[in-house]
Amino acid sequence: MNKSPAFSVLVCLRIQVLLAVLPLPGQNLLNEDNQLSSALTSYLHLNEGLWLLDDNIDPYMGGTFHHVFASLSLFSTIVPPLSIVWAVSDGIGAWALLCIWRARQGLLSQKGTRPNVENLIVNVYLFVESLLPSLVLSTSTFKNTSTLLALMFASQGKVSSALLAIAFAVHLTPSSILLLLPIIMVLLSSPVPNLASPRPFHGSSLKRIPFLFGEFTLYWLVLVGAACIITGRNWNWVRTSRGVSLTQPDLTPNPGLWWYFFTEMFDQFRPFFLMVFSVRSPCHIPICIKFQHDPLYAAFLLVGVLGTFKAYLTLADPGLFLSMISIFPEVHGYLRRPIITILLHLHAALFLPLQHILWVSEGRGNANFYCAASLVMGMAGGAGLVDACWAGMRIAVGDAKVWVEEKVDGEKGEGKVVWWEVVQQ
Repeated sequence: MNKSPAFSVLVCLRIQVLLAVLPLPGQNLLNEDNQLSSALTSYLHLNEGLWLLDDNIDPYMGGTFHHVFASLSLFSTIVPPLSIVWAVSDGIGAWALLCIWRARQGLLSQKGTRPNVENLIVNVYLFVESLLPSLVLSTSTFKNTSTLLALMFASQGKVSSALLAIAFAVHLTPSSILLLLPIIMVLLSSPVPNLASPRPFHGSSLKRIPFLFGEFTLYWLVLVGAACIITGRNWNWVRTSRGVSLTQPDLTPNPGLWWYFFTEMFDQFRPFFLMVFSVRSPCHIPICIKFQHDPLYAAFLLVGVLGTFKAYLTLADPGLFLSMISIFPEVHGYLRRPIITILLHLHAALFLPLQHILWVSEGRGNANFYCAASLVMGMAGGAGLVDACWAGMRIAVGDAKVWVEEKVDGEKGEGKVVWWEVVQQ
């Protein structure tokens, strides 16, 4: 008997709550693990900020607290920072991912759904992307949930809800602004798969883009303004939380590619390379132009870009990219090097915690060991991203079949004529 996806969500959430509540061996090591949480998402830093706020001390005064004020106001007034909040957020994210798949397959109602596939999508998200980050109560869970909600609302054609959700995601993580354009394109077109039949984006819809961008800007300004009003018109939180992704003041080791580079960088060259690394992000917008016929797939690729080149990277960022590939089954057969990509991710999954324990926990070796593990993680993310781009373009070509026919020419002897036929699946 096939179980519904809701049953899988409830079972997985119960497991997450039990793991978060029960005292597990090595729980303190997980809470301090820089692979699962960074200076921008750590629960320990968030708890410290809540303690300072309760004592009427500005958490942003010293420049070492980097959480957005939305997290402080949320957990200090509305909900307590309990593990059930992260579990509920994971459940919402899993359901949003499932709704995205249904919208892409044209299954907006319960009729015609496939429980086995839906259970697979839900389980992959809850166990691959969100289990460990939620176990250490990393706030990256809320960013991923907001991103998936924005994509879900865009797939369902709900304009205001989608723009509000992506505005909240950008408020939590400024780099999520890369997803704004593909979300607007999904709103103006449809989430159905069009990779096999590319066509130009509809010109009549381009006139709505400025209005949608203006609505997003309004939502984002309201969120920023509300945070400033709550803090008593204190703008310190903007510099210490929003500007940290551009200035990289905290060089705590993480699975990303930034920290070691700027650790070894001379101070006189630091501003130039900060500018280079920061300007590089908008250079990936042409992905939306290449995949304008399928903007939802473009959004998926940009999630992979953020999961590879983000400044303060945690395992939740590439985890979102890996879990989203389950809603694009049409490209699975066109992946060029899936075995190599899987082996690179397995290598990184084993290499990162090993080097973290040897260097950070045991104090053996040096930063080069962990840097090597970070490079392997970057190679794995890059391989997955390139393979996904290749598959998205290769599916438009189809399967090439070759027929060879022998031809006899009386004057020139035997020859060979080859016909190529491209067949779309």
